[in-house]
Amino acid sequence: MKPKKIGLVLIVLLSVGIYFLLYHKDKSLKFIPENSDAVILIDKKKLIRQYISALAVHPSEWFGSRKKEQKQISIFNSGIKIPDYVQIFHLKNSKLNEWYSVFEIESQEKLSAFLKERKFQNLGNNLYRKDFFYIKIENNLCIAGTSKNLETIGKSFYGNSRTKILNADVFMEGGVGSVAFISESRTRNISIELKDNRIEFKKGDGYQHFLSLISELNKENLFINADLDQENLSLLSRIFPTVSKDSLKMNRLKMNAKLELKNDTIITYGYDEDFNEVQKLSYQKIVQPEYSVQIDTKNRDEVWNYFKNKKWLNDKNEFLAIPFQPNTAFKTKNGIEIKSGQNSALPITHKNRNFVLVKNDPLLFSFFKGLNDFKLLKNTEYLFYGNDKQSFFLTLKFKDKELPLILQ
Repeated sequence: MKPKKIGLVLIVLLSVGIYFLLYHKDKSLKFIPENSDAVILIDKKKLIRQYISALAVHPSEWFGSRKKEQKQISIFNSGIKIPDYVQIFHLKNSKLNEWYSVFEIESQEKLSAFLKERKFQNLGNNLYRKDFFYIKIENNLCIAGTSKNLETIGKSFYGNSRTKILNADVFMEGGVGSVAFISESRTRNISIELKDNRIEFKKGDGYQHFLSLISELNKENLFINADLDQENLSLLSRIFPTVSKDSLKMNRLKMNAKLELKNDTIITYGYDEDFNEVQKLSYQKIVQPEYSVQIDTKNRDEVWNYFKNKKWLNDKNEFLAIPFQPNTAFKTKNGIEIKSGQNSALPITHKNRNFVLVKNDPLLFSFFKGLNDFKLLKNTEYLFYGNDKQSFFLTLKFKDKELPLILQ
């Protein structure tokens, strides 16, 4: 065979190999129970292609990274079969923080070694735990979740009990993943995209105006800035049941907050040489939040009484549901306001756009000492949520580094 023909055959074989390795995907979703109401999908091969692209322009990473990471067993060599679409699901009538995923086991030995290396605690009966994460080994399945009630999850997939195998095309919107909310009437999909320094969740083409809003908000020296209408408050109430749109009858909620370093006076008493009591003053720096909350409502008195009945509001008109004291609540023409001080509280700016921006503040880690253990939080720059009738946008922005997120 002539060299040209040999070269052509090799190119064809290489192209076919690359296609099946990086592009051809099994789109059947076998591990989503019929009683799921939310699904997260991750496109494994698209994520691998994005990783290869990032690696190509960062030659310093071509020969591997840290020795510690090289010694660790990779998830791809952990004894489980990772499907082309990783399927994470939430069940109807379960808690918001309970999510599950199911994988086929290829090697029990490799999986046991992986769990041992990652310091999973063996709870017996093939159940393992690390922090708030549980793994159950059931026959040829590895069931992972944030709840230890994994045995019933595995039973859903035995004996081909599912009457309909879902297809990934129903959920994917073009990103490396998607979040889908399933109801009897329709399925609402939100695309997940991984950028160099942020993760984006978005739906609709009109989200660009949120980027300009983020730029505008970042100029304000605020730790929290939020403005939400009734519809978005209803969504919030699903996450925080104590914030009920129906019971509070809010039309709009606006709030902002910043952290400040202030002098705190410490008074102690001692005695002089003649045993007379002497007052001593000393000072220390403390982190204290300054905030304003504005509740717009047509049912001001009803909301005020609701706060009283819930014992969130005492006889001094201090709003106790906010743990950071002192503060003062008072009625206004359009509703109720809560301020952290009589004169120093921040003014509310009226943007009338649905958003929440939470920025990373170095003082935050002095205020909440326990947060210092969370490296991910320290590397975060801000979290932004925006939602209107045309678009949905949620992004987690990390601090800029030399390497993109996918290589970190």
